[in-house]
Amino acid sequence: MCALKILNVQQIREADAYTIAHEPIASIQLMERAAAACFYWIRKMAGKEAGFKVLCGMGNNGGDGLAVARMLQNDGFDTEVMVIRHSKNVTDDFQINFNLLADTDGIVITDIYETDPQIELSSRDIVIDAILGSGLNKPVSGFIAQVIHQVNKSNALVISIDMPSGLFADSCSDPRRQAIVQADYTLTFQMPKLALLMAENEPFIGQWEVLDIGLHPEYLQKEACSHFLTERRDCSLIYRPRPLFAHKGNFGHGLLIAGSTGKMGAAVMAAKACLRSGAGLLTAHVPGDGFLIMQSSIHEAMVSIDPADSCFSALPVLDNYNAIAVGPGLGNDPGTQAALKLLIQQTTVPLIIDADALNILANNKTWISFLPPGSILTPHPGEFERLAGATENQFDRLELLKIMAERYKIYIVLKGAFTAVACPDGNVYFNPTGNPGMAKGGSGDALTGVLLGLMASGYTPGQSCILGTWLHGYAGDLAARKFSTESMLTSDLIDMLGKAFRKISR
Repeated sequence: MCALKILNVQQIREADAYTIAHEPIASIQLMERAAAACFYWIRKMAGKEAGFKVLCGMGNNGGDGLAVARMLQNDGFDTEVMVIRHSKNVTDDFQINFNLLADTDGIVITDIYETDPQIELSSRDIVIDAILGSGLNKPVSGFIAQVIHQVNKSNALVISIDMPSGLFADSCSDPRRQAIVQADYTLTFQMPKLALLMAENEPFIGQWEVLDIGLHPEYLQKEACSHFLTERRDCSLIYRPRPLFAHKGNFGHGLLIAGSTGKMGAAVMAAKACLRSGAGLLTAHVPGDGFLIMQSSIHEAMVSIDPADSCFSALPVLDNYNAIAVGPGLGNDPGTQAALKLLIQQTTVPLIIDADALNILANNKTWISFLPPGSILTPHPGEFERLAGATENQFDRLELLKIMAERYKIYIVLKGAFTAVACPDGNVYFNPTGNPGMAKGGSGDALTGVLLGLMASGYTPGQSCILGTWLHGYAGDLAARKFSTESMLTSDLIDMLGKAFRKISR
C-alpha cells in the first residue's frame, strides 16, 4: 500500500525544511510555490468579476496570503489586503512578501490593530483567510477572535489557506471556547490534515482541496505515520484480475447469516452485493419464512434454511466456507443471541459482523475476546459507542478505535463520511468515496455483502476492508450522479458495483 499519508503539523514543518535543504529551494520560493497553487485554484473557481479581501496574520500563513494577493492583483482582480497586526514579530518570509506586495500597482493595504479591530466586509466579497493556518497551538481569543467573528457574520464566501484560522489541525477544537473561521473552502497543502476528516469540523472546513506544492518525495516516503487516505491507485494495486482459466471454485464460497421476520430486505441486499463483489458461491442462511423471498430475489444464491421460521436460531455446517458474514436484518431474539455465541466459538475463519449482530455483541462484550483474529466489525458511530463506550469528541473516538483493533487483533470499519478502517497494526485508512445519499437504510447491509464477496474470493481481511469501502463508496457516488443523493436507493448502489470495479481495473 502506498496510500496518501496524513502527517501531523510538526511532520509537515519537517517536510518543508527537508525540501528546502534537499531540493534545494529557498523558503521564500517554496512559499511562492504554495501561493501559486492557491492562486490558480482561486482564479479558476472565482471568475473574472470577483473582488477579494485578503486577511493576513503575521506568520508564514500570512505570507502565503500576501503572495496570493499580489498574484490576484497582477492578474487584474480587485484585491484589498488587511494585515491583522496581532504581534510585533513577523517571519522573514512574511516581510519579504509584504515588501513585494507594497510595490504592486493599485493594491490597497490596511493595517488592523487591536485598538480599532473593525474590518469592512460584505456578502459580495470573497474573503481569503490567511490569518493563522495550521500552526495554531492554543485557542484563539481576544483581538484575533474579534476579527474571526466579523468574518463569520459577514456572509461572505470564505476561502481558508491551509486551515481555517482557529481550528486545530491535529487535535480537538472546542467552538464553545474558541473562535474559528467558518470557511466555504479550505485549500490545504500536499496532504489532508486529520481535522479535515472529522465530521464535527464540517461547519468550519466547507469543501477542502489538497494542493500539491512539491514537498520532497523522499521525505514523504520515509516518514512514518499511522493515518492514511486511500486513493484509487491503492485499490488498483490491491485488485487482482481474474485469470482466463478460472472457475467458480477459485473465488470461494461465502456464508451470509441474515434476516428475520420483517427484515428480509437487509439479507437480500447483502446477498446481492456479495455476488456483485466476486464471490464464486454464496449460501444465505435465513429463517424459514425468508426462504421464498431469498430464492425468488436472487437466483444465483443458494439457501440454507434455519429451523426457526422467524429468526436465526441454529448454525449450518460451517466446514465449507471461506468467509462468513452475520448481522443484516438478524433481529435480537434470545435464540439468535445463543446461535451467534456458538458461531463465534466454532468458526475457523474470520467473521464479518454487522448490524444486529453488533448490537448483540455490545450486550455481551466478553465475546469480543473470542473473535477469530482478522475478523471485521462494521459499526456506525452509535453502534461503536455501544461496543466501546462513549467519547467526548471524534479524536478521542479515533484513539479508542485504534486501541480496540490492536487489542483484539481485528479490523473495525467505522462507517460514515471518510469511513475509517482501523487495523490490528495500529494504522487507520480513511476512505474518501461516498456521499450523503448513502445515509439511508440498506447501505451498511450492502457494505457487508461487498466485504463478504471480497473475502470469499481470496482477499485478506485488510485488503477487503480498504478495497471494499472504496468500491462501496464509489458505487454510491455513481448512483448519486444518476439519481441524486435524495432519490438514490441502496439497490442502485449495488447495481453500480460493476462500474466501480472497472474504475480500479484500468
